[in-house]
Amino acid sequence: MRVIVADHPLIAHKLTYLRDQRTDSPTFRRLAEELMTLLAYEATREVRVEPFEIETPVAPTTGIKLSTPKPLIVPILRAGLGMLEGMVRLLPSAEVGFLGMVRNETTLEAVTYANRLPDDLSGRQCYVLDPMLATGGTLAMSIRYLAERGADDITAVTLLCAPEGIEAVRQELADLDVPITLVTGAVDERLNDKGYIVPGLGDAGDRLYGVAAD
Repeated sequence: MRVIVADHPLIAHKLTYLRDQRTDSPTFRRLAEELMTLLAYEATREVRVEPFEIETPVAPTTGIKLSTPKPLIVPILRAGLGMLEGMVRLLPSAEVGFLGMVRNETTLEAVTYANRLPDDLSGRQCYVLDPMLATGGTLAMSIRYLAERGADDITAVTLLCAPEGIEAVRQELADLDVPITLVTGAVDERLNDKGYIVPGLGDAGDRLYGVAAD
């Protein structure tokens, strides 16, 4: 698995305000969307394209367009939805599928509860969106799920990562014969004993959408 940490002052600037506990949910959502667009430029550096013949007002020329089948964007519910608009802004013609996964706070394992994806992903280039790579269980399960359905190139995009999560994903997916790339805004220090990234930014889903009352 190739890991790319997007080193850009604007990314670091937006991450700083995402981390700040004083940042309210509306501002957090806007910053996450803007940060996703910046990360998407790096994540799509190797998006598949094909030649496309056009005519300018001056002369014919050959440009490029996205190849068929179009890329598939897969936000992991619910927190990944906060990154979707930033990605779609860059790839408006891409298709979107959804995976719902939740982490068991006792075992720290990921469990699938929703799936809105094609059964056959043969030849598809997929972009998985999940704000936090902490223990790695959710991301590893998501990538394996896509690969088993035929995806042959998978890029995961996260706002933050923990070193333990990166290593866990690398080990869990070592047997997959599929190119996997991880693009992230930062690699933080560590995980704490509750499985949260340190210094991190807290629970991304709660900060994006608030905590629903019982």
